[in-house]
Amino acid sequence: MSKPNNRKNEHVSLSEKFYDHGVSSFSDVHFVHHSFPQMDVTDVNLSVHLAGLDFSVPFFINAMTGGSPWTGRVNEKLAIIARETGLAMATGSVSAAVKDPSLKDTFEIVREVNPNGLVFANLGAGHGLENAKRVVDLLKADAMQIHVNAPQEVVMPEGDREFSNWIENIQSIVNGLDVPVIVKEVGFGMSKETITLLESLGVKFIDISGKGGTNFAQIENYRRKDYKLDDLESWGQTTVVSLLEAFETETTANIIASGGIRRPLEIVKALALGASLTGLSSWFMHMALDDVDKTIETVSSWKMELSRIMTLLGARTVDELKQTDLVITGDSAEWSYARNIDIKRYASRS
Repeated sequence: MSKPNNRKNEHVSLSEKFYDHGVSSFSDVHFVHHSFPQMDVTDVNLSVHLAGLDFSVPFFINAMTGGSPWTGRVNEKLAIIARETGLAMATGSVSAAVKDPSLKDTFEIVREVNPNGLVFANLGAGHGLENAKRVVDLLKADAMQIHVNAPQEVVMPEGDREFSNWIENIQSIVNGLDVPVIVKEVGFGMSKETITLLESLGVKFIDISGKGGTNFAQIENYRRKDYKLDDLESWGQTTVVSLLEAFETETTANIIASGGIRRPLEIVKALALGASLTGLSSWFMHMALDDVDKTIETVSSWKMELSRIMTLLGARTVDELKQTDLVITGDSAEWSYARNIDIKRYASRS
């Protein structure tokens, strides 16, 4: 059985190994081009304000790593990128530091490097309120991510096999923490039923995190020595499908889109589908491991590209993207038909 320290290293290494394996569902989403934007690029405002949290741009560095000396250094690189670009950043699961306090510096480095930035702590849904309070205090966190990852756990050789307390834990954390709580999938997407359940618990931030990016079933299956669970590598819903599911519920929660988002146009498409914010994990990991300075430069160019795409769409703000016209095709359209999701309403919103 792999030690947690080694497992954290394996997760990062295998995420890199499979980096190019994801298939973006955003190729199913098409903007209707209208020839007259009736605005200027300088009119665009990229900022987002959600429940007391202020984001300068509608994307952030989503949860990835920590829990070993090497991944601590990766967190340091990511924190430098966050500080220099003004992006919010979520750490990976702090459970390793809960179990072994000697590893807490691999997470604390994020706040040390970026003392004034938005930082999100992260724990699995198997943890209760007291552990959530501990990690929020550890990072002086502005929000708490609770990740749900049942498919990963059942494939992981040393993973959890008990999930009956997850809803109770989430409820206690939502009720007991003084910072916003984000409930996040880890690349398997969400259904409208899941989102309705989370809203009933009082969850105000939901990260639907669909298929298309890092595939933790694939990673854990690769780590298995025998009894491979190949069929579970295709488990779950894509990011696009999960967004379509989310807005069938007339949700009042802030929906965060993540899972395979790697380009500015995909950020804009996710926002146009209704997301309030987008998170990127594997792209930032891939870039940070290669060159921190280049990553900072690329983020700057992305901000410019976002403004130009939004201008073409006549959208001065992120909220106005929800009034743009979208045509949904391919597998996403077929899924919507089977689930009685009306995708025609997206095509004539302007």
